[in-house]
Amino acid sequence: MASPLESLVACGTKLWLDSVDPRLVKTNRQFGATGATSNPIIISDLLETGHFDAEMEELLAGQQHSDEEVAWEMADRVVKAAQEVFFPVWEETGGDNGYVSFELDPLLEDPACPLSQAERTARYIELGKRWSAGHKNRMIKIPATPAGIDALEPLCAAGLTINITLIFTMRQYEAAREAIWRGAQQRASLDAFKSVYSIFVSRVDVYTEKQVPELSPEAQGLVGIVGAKRLWMANQAYWAKRTTPLHQEIIFASTGTKKPEDPPWKYVEALAGSDIQTNPPATNEAVQNSGRTFQRTVDQMPPQNVLDEIDAKVDVAKLEQQLMSEGVVKFANPQKKLLELLGEKRRTLSSV
Repeated sequence: MASPLESLVACGTKLWLDSVDPRLVKTNRQFGATGATSNPIIISDLLETGHFDAEMEELLAGQQHSDEEVAWEMADRVVKAAQEVFFPVWEETGGDNGYVSFELDPLLEDPACPLSQAERTARYIELGKRWSAGHKNRMIKIPATPAGIDALEPLCAAGLTINITLIFTMRQYEAAREAIWRGAQQRASLDAFKSVYSIFVSRVDVYTEKQVPELSPEAQGLVGIVGAKRLWMANQAYWAKRTTPLHQEIIFASTGTKKPEDPPWKYVEALAGSDIQTNPPATNEAVQNSGRTFQRTVDQMPPQNVLDEIDAKVDVAKLEQQLMSEGVVKFANPQKKLLELLGEKRRTLSSV
């Protein structure tokens, strides 16, 4: 009998891990995970564990690298180690799976960043090319901000594999998708063209519970799922009209539940059956221990009255504005925290 995660994969979901912790990568690979993703929160928390202190101290002791350079060197090393685990998947699928995402500098979107939008875009392009060089199964992760979206066309045209993150709405998705496709058409060949669009799910339901309390009990808690399914359907329809050797997919991200009363597999089950889920380690563990069998549900929508209510009561533009503001801060703050940690380690080393 298939395990719960095996049944999830069997019904059409590509299972990825929302972590690059070496121990969790190994465990989840055994569960059936075929890729992974990282972000500034993951990297910061991982380096704070102390397991990588010797490597960080070696880089800091040399005095040849700034704290920022050490932070990115360590992120590169951790992501590269995960890539090695999933590289056989990349080879077996001809580049359609087996990736690990590497997120670019979140401080570019920090409210305190002095750069103009054009300067931020130029920096995304520079960093994307730098951190993708020499990597076959690394996705470069760029946020669906104005500066990030402006960087997508030139980076895709340059041959990068891109994961567009922090997508909450159809407007963001369509802007990112069109930029990616314009870039893809500038390539000599589409053979290695691969793009993914990370749709954040549970954060939407946290937002509506606070900001749209007038939603009925039947609709509250389903806004994130409905939005994700609509984006998935739009993505399916768009790429069905454009022939690409590799799949251009939705990543269902932020799939960990935020409310204690929700079952841990709420979003996993609702979005099962297609494309990619990047699940937190705790979510995968809970799913694996659930005893459940998962079936395709990604194309099944709630009743029409629920959809009508959501459309009538949820201001999508306001939702996007607030969640994007929160999202960039949630990624910028861990990066600042990591730099503070490295500064403390450097001071400790200099005083020895």
